[in-house]
Amino acid sequence: MNAIREQNAWSLSGLVVIPVALIGLMVGGVAVVRAIQLDRITNPVLLTIGIGVLALTSLLLLGFFVVQPNQAQVLVLLGRYVGSIRKPGFYWTLPVLIQQRSVSLRVRNFNSERLKVNDAQGSPIEIAAVIVWRVVDSAKAIFDVESFSDFVAIQSETAIRSLASRYSYDIYDTETQSLRGNPDQVAEALKHEVQTRLEVAGVEVLDARITHLAYAPEIAQAMLRRQQAVAVIAAKERIVEGAMGMVEMALNRLSEQQVVELDEERKAAMVNNLLVALVSESSTQPIINTGTLYT
Repeated sequence: MNAIREQNAWSLSGLVVIPVALIGLMVGGVAVVRAIQLDRITNPVLLTIGIGVLALTSLLLLGFFVVQPNQAQVLVLLGRYVGSIRKPGFYWTLPVLIQQRSVSLRVRNFNSERLKVNDAQGSPIEIAAVIVWRVVDSAKAIFDVESFSDFVAIQSETAIRSLASRYSYDIYDTETQSLRGNPDQVAEALKHEVQTRLEVAGVEVLDARITHLAYAPEIAQAMLRRQQAVAVIAAKERIVEGAMGMVEMALNRLSEQQVVELDEERKAAMVNNLLVALVSESSTQPIINTGTLYT
């Protein structure tokens, strides 16, 4: 199947054709009036010509149409696409033989329903998104899909489901992206996913953002406790890592500056005390040693 692409259609300005139509009405009207005098047909030939001119002029008037801003008029001649008109204005085209279909080029929003889907870890979540889109190829929008508005809605929801299944709801690994932790990257991936699916309909995706993200109600409480536990573990790991660095730095400084010389047993005791003081969640009570009474 050959893909149909938008092209410019031939047309005339309506302001050029209007004088011709007015002249036709005047000529046809005068001919009919002159052919009928005192309710009698005095000149049948002139009457026939007048009626014919009026009929052709009336048919001519059916070819006028207006193109609004951010709108395209698609013209079809005997089942064949002949082009589109995008420039706003007043136009005339062949009446009856050409079918006209109007397509809006304005920016539109699609707000998806809250979809229930499993994320990359298999957890059921609820997700919704808004897709900002517009038609950029009127020919594709009209002829390549049945209804481009319905096509956008269905394919957008399909893209949202596909995206949610590839990412975890949340994860504390800084190198792994998640739906909650990387909103900008996820939005860009969603935009690309939707654009790929809507290319066939001549639609351009301007923006895509997640508007709702939550665990499904049946596991919300359990996942909240799990999330809190994972957060505590991650925080503890950072605290221990930082405490070890501080202890190492303290030992190195004492050794370099020769403040005091510690044997292995006293180093172990010092490390133990520093780790307890740094890692403990509650405040520690220091024991001050002012020296020994006997030497």
